[in-house]
Amino acid sequence: MAGFPGLFPAGVLPALLLWVSMWGSPASGFSVMGPAQPIKVSLGADATLPCQLSSEQSAAHMQIRWYRTQLSPAVLVYQDGQEQDGEQMLEYRGRTELVEDSIGRGAVALLIQHVRASDDGQYWCHFNDGHISREAVVELHVIGLGSAPHVRMMGPEDHGIQVLCSSGGWFPKPRVQWSDTAGEKLLSLSEYQTQDGDGLFHVEASLVVTDSSLGNVTCSIQNPVSGQEKASAIFLPEPFFPRTSPWKIALAGTLPVLVLLLIGISYIGWKEHKAKNGEVEKKKKASHERDKVAREKEEAHSLKSKSGSKSNQRFLEKLQILGFILSFLFLPVLVIENHENVHQNNSDFRKEPQAVLCKEQGGGNLLKLDQKGFTKGRHYWEVDIEDTDEWTLGIYEEPTEKSELLSDLQKMKFNVLEKKGCEYRALICSRQGIFHKESLPIEKCPLKIVIFLDYEDSDISFYNMTDETHIFSFTHTNFSGSVYPYFKLKSMEFSPSA
Repeated sequence: MAGFPGLFPAGVLPALLLWVSMWGSPASGFSVMGPAQPIKVSLGADATLPCQLSSEQSAAHMQIRWYRTQLSPAVLVYQDGQEQDGEQMLEYRGRTELVEDSIGRGAVALLIQHVRASDDGQYWCHFNDGHISREAVVELHVIGLGSAPHVRMMGPEDHGIQVLCSSGGWFPKPRVQWSDTAGEKLLSLSEYQTQDGDGLFHVEASLVVTDSSLGNVTCSIQNPVSGQEKASAIFLPEPFFPRTSPWKIALAGTLPVLVLLLIGISYIGWKEHKAKNGEVEKKKKASHERDKVAREKEEAHSLKSKSGSKSNQRFLEKLQILGFILSFLFLPVLVIENHENVHQNNSDFRKEPQAVLCKEQGGGNLLKLDQKGFTKGRHYWEVDIEDTDEWTLGIYEEPTEKSELLSDLQKMKFNVLEKKGCEYRALICSRQGIFHKESLPIEKCPLKIVIFLDYEDSDISFYNMTDETHIFSFTHTNFSGSVYPYFKLKSMEFSPSA
């Protein structure tokens, strides 16, 4: 066969044609294909990573090697029709196997049992047939869905309440998001994520809520690979938010008025002083004779002294008026913060009113204080009720003026929560009957209840300290008398012996 002049020598062309025919033959020409998308597997499940020869041909006689970053040691080595343990990585021994059901058509798969966080990443599927090697990459994404977030209140912080959200068992690193009841996103104060010995992430995120009207805030934790998320919400009672001191509010409102008053007083004094100086100058210019000028100066000096005394007296009078205004705006008030606890008798609180348990007329237990009842202010107390089948808990109000008549005792008004068996009710009642009754859907029996009383705002709120939830609130009760704590180990009975 003749060569092509100017392109190849006569002896080179036959060898080139032979090489091209060998490359296209089924025995030597092949490629390797892996899945186009990553394989996603949940933590602890089994993962199957497929690999396929193209064109389709048997791979039983080939060496098949699965590896991570380097050829050896490998995840799995298959040669001479069986798996070889000599080059296998320690962390994959006993957890991997080659699925060779379709190896006659060039299809194999790597099976990894009980997937761990460390198994996440790329795997290389390598085929070797004599002097020819081909490989493809397979991506494995491990998904760890952690525990439901635990959300709790940490305490007051920066004119609001600090809330902490924590959860563990996530992989890869999760996303944390706070939101309100309307779905609006809230910015975290801080966020910390750590990994344990198994490579799983534990997350803690904090939030400061300053808006007492939000009610609920929700912490959501999302897996970035699968998009799955878990969320928990917490109710923030409005009375738990710190309030601005009344004297600060009063000062902010009256300070501009006081400044204007002081400016007005200064302006009046300056006008009087200017008028006196003009009068003296006018009298000086009217003097023509030296003796008359001297006499007029002396008279002017005397007049100035008298006028100055009168001006000082007027200024002092104005200061007295200002002092009266200040005493009217800022009445001296003794503020005492009371914390009564019906089950504690701590000596550190010996100066505070102590609650004592007394027998109510006709049976039952009634909480009495060793002082007059609440007539103003904000108070709270805790009651350990444990797992009791029947109780009544709350407050009662007595008329401002009392007598020994039974009709006055029947005017006592009760705002209470009542438990009887597995049923809970909120009642507004007197000894004559029920004015308001509402069933409460309480699933978990509270063991400790906190009662919050705001006399000025006419608010009584109950909170379950067992699971940190709000139970019920009486609002707009319009107190007019003395308010006392109330508790007895039975439900309300509306009879003369109740």
